[in-house]
Amino acid sequence: MKRKQFLLNSLLAVPALALAKSGYTETPPASNPKPFVVGSGQSRFGDVVKFLGVHPNDLKISSKDTDGQLSMFDYTGLGKVGPMLHIHFKQDEIFTVIEGEYRFVVGDETHVLGPGQTIFLPRGIPHTWIQLSDKGRLIYLLQPAGKMEEFFQLMNKMTTRPTPEEMDRIHAEHDMKVVGPPLSL
Repeated sequence: MKRKQFLLNSLLAVPALALAKSGYTETPPASNPKPFVVGSGQSRFGDVVKFLGVHPNDLKISSKDTDGQLSMFDYTGLGKVGPMLHIHFKQDEIFTVIEGEYRFVVGDETHVLGPGQTIFLPRGIPHTWIQLSDKGRLIYLLQPAGKMEEFFQLMNKMTTRPTPEEMDRIHAEHDMKVVGPPLSL
């Protein structure tokens, strides 16, 4: 009986040891201690950020709220555009289509998504998307948050299109790399 109890205790100790080695503690990292609501068409801190100077890209949950673990954006597309083909070195992205239709290219795969569909884009894989409908809306998350909020704020402040060299530098400073042009219809 003692041997059976010893084996059972040993088996139960394995998960505890694994958690201890992973650095897990019962106290979660610091985050915003209070719930909050961000209204439709509003950004978390009231700033207006527009992708390509036109398309609202509202921050809904900030890295400041989650100790850098997550950020969430609400993008409204007013035209058939999308970002350059790029790689995130440190973030996974998750997109859910709320309105319209989008084509996503992830590595060598192409997916067309409509309302209610979600796509996971793992870090380290080249990806881009283009809006196929006249109007569209995406909710997307970055995990961990990384430097994306700062990237969008910097790009929003620019009054002229950056040179390819400047674009490479800006992306590198935000843990990304441009590897190709945007998609076209």
